[in-house]
Amino acid sequence: MKTLKLTAILTLVIFMNSGCLDQKNLKTENNHPVLNDVAAINLIINVDNRTTTSLNGKWPAIVDLFETGFYDYRYQENKWGFFDNYKPKNKSERVEYDFDTSQKLNVPGDWNSQYERLFFYEGTVWYKKSFDYKKKENKRIFVYIGAANYQTIVYLNGKKLGIHEGGFTPFNFEITDLIKEKDNYLVLKVDNKRKREAVPTVNTDWWNYGGITREVLLVEVSDTFIRDYFIQLKKGSLNTIAGWVQLDGSKKQQSITIEIPEAKIVNTVRTDDNGLAKFQFDAELDLWSPENPKLYDVVIKSETDTLKDTIGFRTIETKSSKILLNGKPVFLRGICIHEQKPNAPGRAYGPEDAETLLGWAKEMNCNFVRLAHYPHNEHMVRAADKMGLLVWSEIPVYWTITWQNKDTLNNALNQLTEMITRDKNRASVILWSMANETPPSDARNKFLLALHDRARQLDDTRLITAAMEKTYHEAEFTPVLNDPFGQHVDVLGCNEYIGWYYKKIEDCVKYNWKSIYDKPLIISEFGAGAKAGFHADKYTMWSEELQEYLYIEQVKMLENIDILAGVSPWILMDFRSPKRMLPEVQDYWNRKGLISPDGKKKKAFYIMQKFYKKIKDAQK
Repeated sequence: MKTLKLTAILTLVIFMNSGCLDQKNLKTENNHPVLNDVAAINLIINVDNRTTTSLNGKWPAIVDLFETGFYDYRYQENKWGFFDNYKPKNKSERVEYDFDTSQKLNVPGDWNSQYERLFFYEGTVWYKKSFDYKKKENKRIFVYIGAANYQTIVYLNGKKLGIHEGGFTPFNFEITDLIKEKDNYLVLKVDNKRKREAVPTVNTDWWNYGGITREVLLVEVSDTFIRDYFIQLKKGSLNTIAGWVQLDGSKKQQSITIEIPEAKIVNTVRTDDNGLAKFQFDAELDLWSPENPKLYDVVIKSETDTLKDTIGFRTIETKSSKILLNGKPVFLRGICIHEQKPNAPGRAYGPEDAETLLGWAKEMNCNFVRLAHYPHNEHMVRAADKMGLLVWSEIPVYWTITWQNKDTLNNALNQLTEMITRDKNRASVILWSMANETPPSDARNKFLLALHDRARQLDDTRLITAAMEKTYHEAEFTPVLNDPFGQHVDVLGCNEYIGWYYKKIEDCVKYNWKSIYDKPLIISEFGAGAKAGFHADKYTMWSEELQEYLYIEQVKMLENIDILAGVSPWILMDFRSPKRMLPEVQDYWNRKGLISPDGKKKKAFYIMQKFYKKIKDAQK
């Protein structure tokens, strides 16, 4: 309990600093403010089913390497910065910037893939969007940003709205009292410089795409509106729905109705003084699964607002070394995916990208995807709901974080909270992952435990995992799963690159996996690099034949791991990485993909397709 209180307090700090905290949802305990059991951030969920105005398109942008538009020559924040969008009042007035004559960048979109001279750029870019907006009475307006990498400062009509850190989660600010009918200008200062204390830290094996990488919307809501809700099957039950609805606005006490018309369900509850209503009711439902991705239209009504969603209902739990979906064992036939755009340069963000990437996974006979190493765009999880793909979702606590830095923990907690807040109603998401390949230490263990506790607080219906470490205490070919964080997770994740980074491919079959925990294991990564179209014998580096050979031998090993409950090889498609520099082979691409960036399937793709079909057929 002490750890849980500490986690909530630490989470509070960053929310207060970012202006994202709803202080009316706070309570005090031992003179310390702590969060209620419902997330107390002001993130609006399910924006696509609300009244919105898109601000996507071409935005004038200024590349500002020295941050001249933010700092003065004494390195103090400049009150006449670029956010003011100032125009000369006469021909003699000197103004050394102009958005309207500057280059334009697509939003959504990363800047690295739009201009060759920005390919390696890391630093600040200023974006501006001018717009008109006809306001309506008794309506509130928010600006919603799906993601911007990495630190974003948002201004409207010259006033700072707030700051957000993290490149992969959504955030919003209310602008009701600032927006005008004519000549509004929204300015974003986006800075993707890597920092040692950031999440992720300075060293990653994926491209640090900068920019406003997901959609920007104006969201119009009622004076008191349904900000957030959680509607899922109660943990351990196949026929009881439980959850809550959170109102935001002046009229806190209202009647709330949850309707599922197809299931003939109408349930009414009333919110409390904080606008929160909890509920629980029985329901006879057709359960969601990869074989039957059934989704129900759900309508949430208050006295002042109506909101619709499409939700699937299923349970997920573990028993010994098994993962149980709807009470039955399921083997996760998976693949890892980075948010790399297929058939075009840059970061993926749209529904077409999601359908292509997940469609390839389905073609491989997958029922599971690991969305690495950060929260992917919302189109991915919503498409997974429709297509029947189970999802591992994670935050970028990756490699070597500054574990003892409280601000770093606050940042990680905030990203975790925003990820869970956005995606907690998606049936496809079954695993919240806390970290990837982090070296055990007391500081690291405490850091991850704080994340674990926060995830449990926000959502007790899903499983928790992490890609953790292993050791070789018993014998050379006997990896032991004994990472200390393993005692807290529901499912063990482990990355291994036998035959690629260590040992020989032929050694795969010699491995005898052991665990000190009676829990399911997912081999969350393995693989080898191959350049599509390069053919040689199976011992020639970078050939499709070598990659194929490694997959053949890996499959033999996987079939002999008793506690194995799932596999997600690395990776579906080649992706950009500054760590991969070999000319004419890598050229800043990680080539471990089973598919090339232009959609060509490598030989190893068909090894996994065949392996997964064998498992799929055996489970029928």
